[in-house]
Amino acid sequence: MVARGEIARFWSLESLHMVSSDGGTESSALVDDGSEEDFSYEELCQANPRYLQPGGEQLAINELISDGSVVCAEALWDHVTMDDQELGFKAGDVIQVLEASNKDWWWGRNEDKEAWFPASFVRLRVNQEELPESPGSPLGEEQAEDSSKARHKHPESQQQMRTNVIQEIMNTERVYIKHLKDICEGYIRQCRKHTGMFTVAQLATIFGNIEDIYKFQRKFLKDLEKQYNKEEPHLSEIGSCFLQHQEGFAIYSEYCNNHPGACVELSNLMKQGKYRHFFEACRLLQQMIDIALDGFLLTPVQKICKYPLQLAELLKYTTQEHSDYNNIKAAYETMKNVACLINERKRKLESIDKIARWQVSIVGWEGLDILDRSSELIHSGELTKLTRQGKSQQRTFFLFDHQLVFCKKDLLRRDMLYYKGRMDMDEVELVDVEDGRDKDWNLPVRNAFKLVSRTTDEVYLFCAKKQEDKVKWLQACTDERRRVQEDQQMGMEIPENQKKLAMLNAQKAGHGKSKGYSSCPAAPPHQSLPPIHQRHVTVPTSIPQQQVFALAEPKRKPSLFWHTFHKLTPFRK
Repeated sequence: MVARGEIARFWSLESLHMVSSDGGTESSALVDDGSEEDFSYEELCQANPRYLQPGGEQLAINELISDGSVVCAEALWDHVTMDDQELGFKAGDVIQVLEASNKDWWWGRNEDKEAWFPASFVRLRVNQEELPESPGSPLGEEQAEDSSKARHKHPESQQQMRTNVIQEIMNTERVYIKHLKDICEGYIRQCRKHTGMFTVAQLATIFGNIEDIYKFQRKFLKDLEKQYNKEEPHLSEIGSCFLQHQEGFAIYSEYCNNHPGACVELSNLMKQGKYRHFFEACRLLQQMIDIALDGFLLTPVQKICKYPLQLAELLKYTTQEHSDYNNIKAAYETMKNVACLINERKRKLESIDKIARWQVSIVGWEGLDILDRSSELIHSGELTKLTRQGKSQQRTFFLFDHQLVFCKKDLLRRDMLYYKGRMDMDEVELVDVEDGRDKDWNLPVRNAFKLVSRTTDEVYLFCAKKQEDKVKWLQACTDERRRVQEDQQMGMEIPENQKKLAMLNAQKAGHGKSKGYSSCPAAPPHQSLPPIHQRHVTVPTSIPQQQVFALAEPKRKPSLFWHTFHKLTPFRK
């Protein structure tokens, strides 16, 4: 915590009260269009203690757990981990929270496993009365319909459940506006005053288009308030608000795409004490809650994740006879589609670090970096490459979007790979070859397929060891074309600065290490995904140790000793 005396290092008494040279109060950086209802910090705390007061939610969870209640949370995004002490899950999964004594890491159960998981990766269910049908898996539409029919028998309970969800949407939206306002007025405004500390480019990198998001969300909240029935919240019809503003939510794509770079830039600044003191002074002057700047900058990413989950829960407690049912159902699909584009961008960004490290491990790499054209590994494995003369070469192939790279294994050190070449997948056509003698090359083949160039006479003939291996390669090549087409339709493109940064980090990490054995990383993980309209669409599918959420991820999880200690001495009122 920054001492009050240190604040004077940045602002004089006049600037503390934001008084301009002509004696007038400084105007807001954002024009007040009257679209936001003003809520003071005290009013929000009184109305929504769970959302604003630090530790309030944590204490409430522990009280519920100590009373024997089952507390469930839904994953905002994937938590992929190789650590046995961490709980892995996918976006939308239901996790039973067993202990929340640590504010950053909670202890929970997912299917048959109990372990730690980051609290910032989940959203608590509003209605905790119902046990999850199958913990660890999202509720399907058929299950939701069955549950809705069952709740038809208890209309009063149904109305209360819907009221709870509506109130959560309204309350979290108001608090979100408060956070956005604090970022714009508490941080950005002060940063712009100190031109000696921040360049325009730095501020654009750190804060992105968050001011545009603030303006948009003010209008959105204004319309929500109009549709909110304060006397009988369960009768509120808010679905039309999401449909009316669906195009506006597209601005989140730019913000989420910029967020990894913001994390890197802010992390570099935070290495210097003057910047740590400056940002803490900003927080104190704005009277903001005790969350660091990186946590505030994560809120837009979290918010766009929460909308589909909130609407899914609202739909669950909305009968088909309700006047808002069709709009809520359409709004749910709309927000899933909004999240889908952002999810795909995030997934691409998060895979490039591993691909860069993989390339650095390859001996004798030639030509352009793999990231110049590709952003994900789709399939890999060994194939026999045949020539027209009947000569065979055993090679290890890596199928990325747009290109197929092949390498040769070292005879003695099998973990060492030598670069041998690549093929442009945009310029070839996949041809299945029947077992027997190939008609064109007059060679006996088994489990074979070809890649035929569309522009030249070049033909590449490959044989797999087993029939099932051939089937996997044929499917992988089909998937590669589909993903390239999807990327083009969605305007998916990795920023050049992200590619360069990934390669630079990989080269630094591999500098001075001998290749092979311990230093040679495995191939990046395959992105085995169904067609885009069938995918789970909440943002983002990230490994938290990566830079994308490096600042938001808790640095350390509690020791297992403390979990054992807490289980022996459970929380009591």
